[in-house]
Amino acid sequence: MKAYWQLTLAQLKLFARNKAVIFWTTFFPLFLMIVLGLFLGGGTGTTISVAWIDQDKSDYSLIMKDTFLDVEAIELREWEDFNLAKQEVEEGNLSFVIEIGAGFTEKIAEGEQPTFSVYYDETNQAIAQLGFAIIDQAVDQLNKQLTDYQETVFVERLGIKSLDLTYLDFLVPGIAALMILSSNLNGVAAQISSWRERGVLRRMKLTGLPASTFVAAQITARAILNITQSILVLSVGIFLLGAQMNGNWFLLLFYLILGILVFMSLGFLVANLAKTPEHASPIAGFISFPMFFLGGIFFPITNMPDFLQPVVAIIPISHLASVLREVMNVGATMTELLVPTAVLVAWFLVCFAIASKTFKWE
Repeated sequence: MKAYWQLTLAQLKLFARNKAVIFWTTFFPLFLMIVLGLFLGGGTGTTISVAWIDQDKSDYSLIMKDTFLDVEAIELREWEDFNLAKQEVEEGNLSFVIEIGAGFTEKIAEGEQPTFSVYYDETNQAIAQLGFAIIDQAVDQLNKQLTDYQETVFVERLGIKSLDLTYLDFLVPGIAALMILSSNLNGVAAQISSWRERGVLRRMKLTGLPASTFVAAQITARAILNITQSILVLSVGIFLLGAQMNGNWFLLLFYLILGILVFMSLGFLVANLAKTPEHASPIAGFISFPMFFLGGIFFPITNMPDFLQPVVAIIPISHLASVLREVMNVGATMTELLVPTAVLVAWFLVCFAIASKTFKWE
């Protein structure tokens, strides 16, 4: 146990002395997040997106629909699933949901005053006011088509509070995932292969040090470093830049540790397969570089081509970035994240098992 703590402390001292490691694994991602967050973090769209749910399918509803289609600022699409459309408003992906209920025409014919429902995002009042001005215009035009030009149709406004997420809320968890990937996959592969070539690992073996103690000390030291770095980045993003934190901090910490274990195991595996540090760095780069772009760190993975989606569904960085975002942005619980959690655990178990079998001191 004494050897374990001594190795852990020694590794932390090595980190503290290596200024280049601290810069590239902490301050560079932090700088990148601040720059992108300040320039792009608050950007929002100005298009009024409307989900049109017409259960009446009458001439009157078609008149209203044509009025909306004539407005360039309106992006109107027909939807069949009301609950799904409402969820899109809650997530900030839609501005309005207009629901024309069944029996709309019958109520007009019977001299009643029918009401159709409009669900909107309460957090975006600028879009709400503009949208309702257009809706009122459509209602007025419909009323003029009816007898005696009386106000017959009325709007029921139903506000929905969306998450009101910005690009900054998307970026901050992605930068934390990127930092874990870079620090562990590239860092472990380079360091372990270098120690093996210089004979450091062989000298440790001659002392009778168990491999399990060495690996445990490496995991502990890097976990302490990475958790500190992640908390620093997340704190700057949340408290300085204004990113949202709607979830549980302990659950977020759990996924940070799980991500560290996944990429550290992958780093050990690369170090074991590489014969020299000159081989380890290109192999680690070959694995990590595509993940920077395919892992959904800087832009949503849904924007990627269909032929890349199977690759995205497999690589661990996409699942790590996803669970961090779900916890921070949506406040998701572990039961809601069973699939990505299972994928990350599977990556850890497989990589750790192979790395343990292939580990060699020299």
